[in-house]
Amino acid sequence: MVVPGFLATDRTTLGLQRALAAAGYRVAGWGMGMNRGVRADTLDRLAAQIARHGRGEKVILVGWSLGGIFAREVAKARPDLVAKVVTLGSPFSGDPRANNAWRLYERVAGHPVDRPPIAARTNEKPPVPTLAIWSRRDGIVAPASARGAPGESDRQVELDCGHMAFGVSGRAYPKIVAAIRAF
Repeated sequence: MVVPGFLATDRTTLGLQRALAAAGYRVAGWGMGMNRGVRADTLDRLAAQIARHGRGEKVILVGWSLGGIFAREVAKARPDLVAKVVTLGSPFSGDPRANNAWRLYERVAGHPVDRPPIAARTNEKPPVPTLAIWSRRDGIVAPASARGAPGESDRQVELDCGHMAFGVSGRAYPKIVAAIRAF
């Protein structure tokens, strides 16, 4: 299941979904419309979507940017539903203001980026295998925030791309698929 980044939708990630499907994965979008930031019911709604898509099997969650935060948090709350978590340029480590979108996030989401309406421990590794795909050239999220500190993910893979490319660039998709397959 592909979880879109902030202000993105399933339509935004359609190319990535198609690349994963072409690689043999059974793929779905998150089915929750535009990602406008975390709400009190976000994780419960996402868990319901995962259960529906998984049909009794654990699901690999591929989360782009904020979608990766959601994927990590739902994997902590419901590891029974999640096989693995893959984050694509997701700011899970360090200061939540270690990105260039936090001010916009606060305006749209309606709450401070460091005080979400859920109990989140973003730097805590989920109890499932986690792969952090990150880029030095991200431009939105600080590389260290998306790579994570030791122990915050199981594996880290660097891509040479900008932040938007993770979700919408056909040149990044083969590298993302290869990293997921190798994991």
